[in-house]
Amino acid sequence: MIDKIVSSLDAAVADIHDGATVMIGGFGTAGMPNHLIDALIAQGARDLTIVNNNAGNGETGLAALLKAKRVKKIICSFPRQADSQVFDALYQAGEIELELVPQGNLAARIQAAGAGLGAIFTPTGYGTLLAEGKETRRIGERNYVLEYPIRADFALIKAHRGDRWGNLVYRKAARNFGPIMATAAACTIAQVDELAELGELDPEGVITPGIFVQRVVATATATAAC
Repeated sequence: MIDKIVSSLDAAVADIHDGATVMIGGFGTAGMPNHLIDALIAQGARDLTIVNNNAGNGETGLAALLKAKRVKKIICSFPRQADSQVFDALYQAGEIELELVPQGNLAARIQAAGAGLGAIFTPTGYGTLLAEGKETRRIGERNYVLEYPIRADFALIKAHRGDRWGNLVYRKAARNFGPIMATAAACTIAQVDELAELGELDPEGVITPGIFVQRVVATATATAAC
């Protein structure tokens, strides 16, 4: 019997190792798996490479992971906002590495990993500092930059509902990068608001099929060890 439900947040993130590349869903705070991030902080993994749209907001979620100094590098599109003081301080002190990726390229590189592609050509970034040292090519009437897929050891994502097979349904804009991150990670861990019985989820509404998900933890019933 396939059952991907994990009873605790601690168990869900227990094998995330030092030096792992971890994709974390979320557009700002929308769709960010805060419970899984808190469990990861408690778990203690260090020297992580984090892939996210932002670089943390305020003092919670991803920002809390950064503040705990567990992240050596972040790959993101928007590292600085009005409330990104944790990242700002770490970056100015030389305590974190940044790889800046335009948002469209970030999504495309994650999608490329999920699709098993070796690389992609994109016009975004051509002629800018972001293209320095990269292969470029003229295709048709446009110039393109060669970019490589972004893969991860783990993906931490948030969904609204999920079943024991790992099928996921999202809630509106909280979906954001979750579906593509699930395809690009060796192990996808989904934090869900509700567990559904098999057959309850409308197949037409399932955005992430269970084949891309290895663990599901429901925040309403999960327990974390003290």
